[in-house]
Amino acid sequence: MSVNIARPAQASRAGQVRSMAPSVSAIRCYHIILNARSGRRDADGKCAVIREVLEAAGRKYFLHVVQDARKLRDTAVSVVQEALRDGGAVVIAGGDGSINTVAQAVLGSGCPFGVLPQGTFNYFGRTHGIPEDLEEATRALLRAEISPVQVGTLNNRIFLVNASLGLYPKLLEDREFYKRQLGRSRLVALWSALVTLWRSHRILRVRIEGDSGSGSRDLLTQTVFVGNNALQLEQVGIPLASHLDKGCLAVVTLKPVGPVAMIGLMLRGAFGRLDDADSVVSFAARELTVKPKFVLSAWTKVATDGEIFWLRAPLRFKVASEPLYLLKPPA
Repeated sequence: MSVNIARPAQASRAGQVRSMAPSVSAIRCYHIILNARSGRRDADGKCAVIREVLEAAGRKYFLHVVQDARKLRDTAVSVVQEALRDGGAVVIAGGDGSINTVAQAVLGSGCPFGVLPQGTFNYFGRTHGIPEDLEEATRALLRAEISPVQVGTLNNRIFLVNASLGLYPKLLEDREFYKRQLGRSRLVALWSALVTLWRSHRILRVRIEGDSGSGSRDLLTQTVFVGNNALQLEQVGIPLASHLDKGCLAVVTLKPVGPVAMIGLMLRGAFGRLDDADSVVSFAARELTVKPKFVLSAWTKVATDGEIFWLRAPLRFKVASEPLYLLKPPA
């Protein structure tokens, strides 16, 4: 559904040039994509809040409500083209997975990118000071500044929060199962993690090749986690958040441990002390290649920003050559 409402904003410089930072003054309208399946799924109520705020401010906007999550990617590609034609910004109202999908379409277009967080954890929005309350987040769009934000890539996909293989995708997979049974909340996510960590898990044999000149290492690990979000790293106690501002990604691997030790690691993470554990190895890298060893299939289950899928090895992690131009509230 697309809705064109409100008085047109005052016209200004319309040209958007690829790979150059756009200007806030050039934003003529907002193209807002709303994933009706994110959060509490009250799509009509969310649309009403967005309309009220933007109409009161006299800003022109378009609402694109996506009822079927499978159509989100195609909708995002189409909306980016519309925004380029009319000098608009692309805004996504959804969780981290929806934000990732729309960001994939926006990256490289030159369009400003806005976020109205509607997920469970909202790591991306919270990292950049975007309110979790929908009304406040919509108001924040009106006074936002454009700030370049680092994007990570895994083969041909991007990630804004993290990408991983091994145990972490399994945690996400089980979490979605329990959410469908018990509802979407952080308490359910915690319970799901406890259940998953208590079970035995496959040990990965991988070769990790880092930046040029850093050599390679063979590891036995239960997960390879590559972070691109300062808030998430700080919360669990991985002291690599500052490297994200220097064009690096944070790499975390976990040596094989039993279920009891695994629960202990989760508790350390809850208290922000994960890096104190001897079984946790972390380092920063601009580029990283992971090659699973001694496996029958070249396909590996991975996760990016909460979405799970399969990719063909080797897995190449790196920082994208250009940033997203995020509509971010002033500091």
